[in-house]
Amino acid sequence: MTHVVAEPCFNCKYTDCVVVCPVECFKEGESMLFIHPEECIDCEACVPECPPQAIFHEDNLPAQWADYLKLNAEMSEQCPPITEKKEPLGPPIG
Repeated sequence: MTHVVAEPCFNCKYTDCVVVCPVECFKEGESMLFIHPEECIDCEACVPECPPQAIFHEDNLPAQWADYLKLNAEMSEQCPPITEKKEPLGPPIG
């Protein structure tokens, strides 16, 4: 099981979540963050730290964002790790 970063992170990219991750499973894409599914330990430490509420357990991922499960898996293999807080791209969506 894993957690998934979904659409509310797109063009927002708050990084509050990465500093609380005990296994450093977050990866940084150009427009959003991703969680590596094989590295995530389901601790849920990141969920309350996400201002746009973009992180979901894969079992609770809203249907309209189901494609983000596969996207996180694919992009986490291509993107570099992120472990330190950075300035966000913009305000949370919604």
